[in-house]
Amino acid sequence: MEKETSSSSDVSASHVGRVRNRRRANEFLSAVMVTTDGNKANGQTLLVSDRNKYKSMLIRTYSTVWMIGGFAFLVYMGHLYIWAMVVVIQIFMATELFNLLRKSSEEKQLPGFRLLNWHFFFTAMLFTYGRFLSRELVNTVSSDHLLYKLVSGLIKYQMFICYFLYISGFVWFILTLKKKTYKYQFKQYAWTHMILLTVFAQSSFTVANIFEGMFWFLLPASLIVINDIAAYLFGFFLGRTPLIKLSPKKTWEGFIGASVTTIISAFLLANVMGRFQWFTCPRKDLSTGWLQCDPGPMFKPEHYYLGDWVPHWFPWKDVFLMPVQWHALALGLFASIIAPFGGFFASGFKRAFKIKDFGDSIPGHGGITDRMDCQMVMAVFAYIYHQSFISPHNFSVDAILDQILRNLTYEEQRNLYEQLGEMLGNLCKADKLAACL
Repeated sequence: MEKETSSSSDVSASHVGRVRNRRRANEFLSAVMVTTDGNKANGQTLLVSDRNKYKSMLIRTYSTVWMIGGFAFLVYMGHLYIWAMVVVIQIFMATELFNLLRKSSEEKQLPGFRLLNWHFFFTAMLFTYGRFLSRELVNTVSSDHLLYKLVSGLIKYQMFICYFLYISGFVWFILTLKKKTYKYQFKQYAWTHMILLTVFAQSSFTVANIFEGMFWFLLPASLIVINDIAAYLFGFFLGRTPLIKLSPKKTWEGFIGASVTTIISAFLLANVMGRFQWFTCPRKDLSTGWLQCDPGPMFKPEHYYLGDWVPHWFPWKDVFLMPVQWHALALGLFASIIAPFGGFFASGFKRAFKIKDFGDSIPGHGGITDRMDCQMVMAVFAYIYHQSFISPHNFSVDAILDQILRNLTYEEQRNLYEQLGEMLGNLCKADKLAACL
């Protein structure tokens, strides 16, 4: 019995020893695998240690070249074409977001329910762009009397038309409610309104920036692209320290490197873009012709003498800088520090729904929504910054004419112009102004 007991204890001891050795071996192998595969954050490999990174980089680069080339062509074509591009992007974004919570089993019981979502979408589009583009639309058709009266009437009653369309959609929704699908339908109704708020509340500022001057659209959008590419490249080659748990492949090296690159690029790009009237002049109608205007003090170079600030061997003692370049630094800071949080928000959103990308329309990048998350945040800031620090706050001739065209009838406008003509004539007779002679 003692021999059996001792033998059994030896067996158990040897078994425990083998288990411990096996655990140690597994721990050693896992440590080796982590070292070989690279640092990990939240179970995902950093980009610098990803074995397939060169293949994904090639695909991503190919798509990026095509997107930049297409975007440059639209910039060459003009403001109206860029606005059309924004509308197409909105449609793709809405499609991706509509499909996110869509359930085919429920949709089969609700024929035509998807059409209701698009009814609200195009109602929101009419409301948003009717507000921002009313002046440009009137200026475009002002030469045709009949068309001018039609467009003026549409603009005057635009809010009522949009409200009527929305109420009709609301009644449509109530009439389509079906038993056993109430929860799904109300969820989709709320989700549709969240999509419209996200897509239109921010992209409307993008369109406003385009017609204020392509500079205020192109520079912020370019800074986001530069920041994204620089963060990818710095993280690709140098990334070691994880930045945020929501995006495990983002690193501090990529974030800091991209920030410095973006701020420098903002200062230099502002000087280059500010030299072209095609970028700086506002578009006051929906035509596609060339633009000519007074660029204003923001885009006129000022002389700076650097003799007391640079060494004697430095070749450039005098530099000419535009005042808008200093404002571009603020845009660069926002694009590099705050705008990436739009991407972090999208990453957290995708984690909540357990999806990798919003779509697969862009190879190597995911969906359109994946590319526009930071752009939306940047567009709002660019518009608010322009209205707060750049745009003059006093009444201008264009603003007064806009109010006249929007609020007076054709006969009232004609009477106003006749009275102004009489007043100018009397002023010329009294003061003998040189401009009247």
